[in-house]
Parts: sequence; structure tokens; C-alpha cells
Amino acid sequence: MGRDEFQDLVDEAWERIPEGFRDRFSNVAIFVQDEPSAEHLQSAGTPRGHTLLGLYQGIPLDRRGWGYNMVLPDQVTLFQGPIERSASSQAEIPQIIYDTLWHELAHHLGMSETEVRDAERRRANRR
Repeated sequence: MGRDEFQDLVDEAWERIPEGFRDRFSNVAIFVQDEPSAEHLQSAGTPRGHTLLGLYQGIPLDRRGWGYNMVLPDQVTLFQGPIERSASSQAEIPQIIYDTLWHELAHHLGMSETEVRDAERRRANRR
């Protein structure tokens, strides 16, 4: 899939996020990269032989103090290659993008990896 088509799917995933939540992400920039770098993998504590679909970099909302201002946006990076390879079909890619975007944005809200995974399991059980 070309980058433009993938970016369109990311934009569509963003639009699917409820507006009330999107307002909380006003200082978050969303990027697409082909693959995670060695630095990305290391910073996320990714085990050897595994990869990342996405990565949140920034200071979660619940950890910001009174002096938090005049800063660059937090970043969510979605990795196109791993997302495409994790899909069993092209039709699955939009949902994987959406799920990955939500996962990383949950970190921005202050959720730990364990909390995010627990929430994802609960959401999957409701489907």
C-alpha cells in the first residue's frame, strides 16, 4: 500500500475517534513511518524478535505539572510496515490502524501498557 493511501486510513481512523476525546488530543501530532527504528524498539522495551505497530512519545496528561507549557506536541507514530504485515488481509488494515491509534492515545491520557491492554480485552469481549 502506498503512503498516501495509508495516511488516508490514518486520517479516517482519527475521524472515527469520538469528538469529545479528540478534543483532549489537541497537542498530539500523529506521524506515519515505514518501520520502527532500533531506538524506538529500545525505548519501548520491545523484546528481540518483536516489533511495534505504534509508539507514544510525550508526557501523559496525568503527569503534567503547573509548569508544563510552551512545549512541542506529544507524538504518536504509526509504523506502516508492521501494521500491514500484521493484517491477514487488506480489509483488516483500517481496523488495525484504528486500534493502534486508540492504544497510543490511551498512553497520552496516562494509561499504562497493562491498563491499555486490559481495556482492549474488555472492548474485544463486548464486540
